[in-house]
Amino acid sequence: MHNSRECRALFKQDGGMTAVYDTPEVLDRHDGPYGEVVLRRHGTLLQIIANGCFLMDTSDGRSERLLVDAARAALDGRPAPEVLIGGLGVGFSLAHAVADRDWGRITVVEREAAVIGWHRDGPLAEVSAGALADPRATVVEADLVTYVNETSDTFDALCLDIDNGPGWTVTEDNDSLYSPTGLAACARVLRPGGVLAVWSAQPSPEFEGSLRNAGFQQVRTEEVPVARGVPDVVHLGVRPG
Repeated sequence: MHNSRECRALFKQDGGMTAVYDTPEVLDRHDGPYGEVVLRRHGTLLQIIANGCFLMDTSDGRSERLLVDAARAALDGRPAPEVLIGGLGVGFSLAHAVADRDWGRITVVEREAAVIGWHRDGPLAEVSAGALADPRATVVEADLVTYVNETSDTFDALCLDIDNGPGWTVTEDNDSLYSPTGLAACARVLRPGGVLAVWSAQPSPEFEGSLRNAGFQQVRTEEVPVARGVPDVVHLGVRPG
């Protein structure tokens, strides 16, 4: 969910360095309770912009796949684990989870109704149509911060990709999710031995400390190499149990 993806999107994905300078085309624009959200097409790519901030595009789903895979690998081999994915985005995390038949119930919480609509019957259906049709998958329209504080459901894994990282949130309201209170809420929706996986645009030793202070164990950070600049990372922690 970060700007280095926008930089990488300026180059063809065939390994060449031919720049693409065409002007993005706005496909849809919505104003909602959290501000403006825009869907753009830039060449062959689809991009999501929120309140003028580039969030993500369809150029490269490696870090979204790592988010899901790292959470699955950190589990203790329990059968059909259930996962809560925070943020639908361009659908890479959902599609990758559905492609793994070992996952059980897959719940995605997305607060932007427009984003959900782009997946159900809009341009992003090309990424997620098959995943949304999977009987294990459910999309819930809700704010994730509110959801983890109020739901009675519990999960084996919680995968968060709603911001550019704990220190670079899309809206100020999301800051609380990475606070001691927010991390306690995340732990509350995890079953014993469950895994919290948090995507970030850059490593954060401070957030690793926050995870440990919140009681998470086996805290570590996995990197996704990029062509240049700071790598994407996934922060991981396990709820004791």
